[in-house]
Amino acid sequence: MAARQPEPAPGGEPERGFVLAVLPQGVDADDELAELRELARTAGVEPVAQLVQHRQHPDPRSYLGKGKLEELKQTYGNAAAEVLLVDHELAPAQQRTLENTLQARVVDRTQLILDIFAQHAVSAEGQLQVEVAQLEYNLPRMRGMWQHLERLGGGVGTRGPGETQLETDRRIARRRIALLRARLRELSKQRAIRRKERRRSATPTIALAGYTNVGKSTLLNALTDAEVSVENRLFETLDPTTRGFDHDGRRYLVTDTVGFVRRLPHQLVEGFAATLEETLVADLVLHVVDGSAPDERLEEMVRSVQTVLGEIGAGDLPVEIVVNKIDAADPLKRRRLANRFPDALQVSALTGDGLDELRARLAERFADRFEEVRLLIPYEEGGKLNELYALGAPIEERADRPEGVLVRARLPRRELRRYAQYLIDEPADDSERARA
Repeated sequence: MAARQPEPAPGGEPERGFVLAVLPQGVDADDELAELRELARTAGVEPVAQLVQHRQHPDPRSYLGKGKLEELKQTYGNAAAEVLLVDHELAPAQQRTLENTLQARVVDRTQLILDIFAQHAVSAEGQLQVEVAQLEYNLPRMRGMWQHLERLGGGVGTRGPGETQLETDRRIARRRIALLRARLRELSKQRAIRRKERRRSATPTIALAGYTNVGKSTLLNALTDAEVSVENRLFETLDPTTRGFDHDGRRYLVTDTVGFVRRLPHQLVEGFAATLEETLVADLVLHVVDGSAPDERLEEMVRSVQTVLGEIGAGDLPVEIVVNKIDAADPLKRRRLANRFPDALQVSALTGDGLDELRARLAERFADRFEEVRLLIPYEEGGKLNELYALGAPIEERADRPEGVLVRARLPRRELRRYAQYLIDEPADDSERARA
């Protein structure tokens, strides 16, 4: 069954959305719902009104209390809204109650995020992941879609065509999920092979992580001269993109990942293995922070990213914080950021400020991964020289000598034993350098 998602209005005009939330006492509704409003706009819905009920927990059947439900019915109609957006993942019963009360489409937070992911998935793998997440989300919600047929069955011991159709749809959905997961496992194996090659070359790998729309893709482009899309939209990057840059003769790989949000739906944590795996196998997570965000919002974004990193099993990886968008911060804001993140570099991916320092900082993190060595490889063992180049080891010098090829290189430490018999100690003279 296809997901019931927000659809753009004819002519490209955004739909009119009504925002609804149940929040604990004392929570500022405008701040709490700012992210949902931004998600709505990204999905093509313009929020025109909102209603908030302050209570500890949503009602298990109707989401809102009885009196608030009546108020919603009136205010929703007055707003001339076209879709209700709820800042929670609704249970099927809650969604049916709201739909029956308003006679309108109801889209919860998870469904809204899934819709945005569906819009932005570009690669075949990304599209498969979106479909898996949508099927997992819709599976327990199919009953409401077939209510008009279920009424045809009646009495004890009878089974109407609606129930039969429902079982058939669920079976089809489960089979489809199994098929898609099998395809994703094959793609995962291919990624594992590529990662194995990267590990063999000892090339340092850095994963960009951060809240959605903090400028990770712009930073990737600035560091590596990549051409990743950088439109100002939430979840603009879904598929992992890996590019490289060189610093002092060494190669570094940088992977852009999907942006995080508060309460990232578990379907996406499970489904978007491609991006999340790239984070898990990185040598370093570069946590990109939005230096232009208000202080309170900034704290919340940082906590959300740390929470998601923990949820996906990346909480123990080394993390380096970098403050981006510093061009949009005034001197006072910069000082506050320096106090909040005393060891973090402040950069602007847009203007290039601080990027040289960032490259140097990253290189410093991996300085002990390579060791400078001098090798003398006999001509009859030229295959070893080819293997050296295949490792991606930075070659500083190469000179032909009567007894073989003299090479000065930065060798990955794990390969030192492999080349131990070719190691030499004496320094190269100027004539050898001239011939290199």
